[in-house]
Amino acid sequence: MQLHRFDSVKEFWQCAQNYLLQYEAEHNALLGVLHTLLHYPERYPKPPYLALVEADDQILAIAICTPPNNVLLSRGQDLNALNLIAQDLQHEQLPGVEGLVAETETFVQIWQNLTGQSYQRGVESRIYQLTQVEPVTTVKGYLRVATPDDRPLLIKWFAAFNAEIDIVSDAEIERRVEVELKRQSTYLWEDGVPVSMVGGRQFSSTSARIAPVYTPPEHRRKGYATAGVAALSQKLLDQGCDHCFLFTDLANSTSNAIYQKIGYRPVCGWHEYSFNLKE
Repeated sequence: MQLHRFDSVKEFWQCAQNYLLQYEAEHNALLGVLHTLLHYPERYPKPPYLALVEADDQILAIAICTPPNNVLLSRGQDLNALNLIAQDLQHEQLPGVEGLVAETETFVQIWQNLTGQSYQRGVESRIYQLTQVEPVTTVKGYLRVATPDDRPLLIKWFAAFNAEIDIVSDAEIERRVEVELKRQSTYLWEDGVPVSMVGGRQFSSTSARIAPVYTPPEHRRKGYATAGVAALSQKLLDQGCDHCFLFTDLANSTSNAIYQKIGYRPVCGWHEYSFNLKE
């Protein structure tokens, strides 16, 4: 069992892509980050951490980190491989880890033993997959791609969205908005004025991710987000995707029910843990 660390995103992709694409649903977050690193590297100004563990030419686990974000773990063929990843990262200031349930639970225990840092569970999510959009209740308005004229609104809404789930810097939000506009991957539901935002983009020839989904409080509970997610999911399918994936917070029963009405079906759990850094 041996860990290999990569400086080149392209070399890492060549080695890791078959394994990641073999389990697209479980790996859609990692695949989305890698697609961005390959095509829009300005989104992440700091060098990424890219590593895989293999034995007998078989990949056992993969880890990706784009500082200052959490490390993302792949599905593990052998959870013992996470020991090598943790040992390789033990001198880094990791804010946390995200991944499938067994993998993250194993990693945080290893990390605590190595570093002495305690941990606490954050958001418990579920990965959903859609192959066909089900009819939804019609609401007023239409979906349109966001344009540079929408930049101030997008910065405001991305900041509000991040404030509900995390804390990021203004510079991080502005970089994200610039990349979203460049690749035309953020859409607005327009009903006289923009009332909801939904992001979505392909990360492989056959699959896409939906994220983020945000509706400001004054426009919620009117069906705008449902309509936007349904319309964008259909658009991505029409463009040749076989699958669309998204994450939901298990604590939000409303969104879980809404996405299932659209046609999204649960695949697996995804957990996030934060580390309590030493003072």
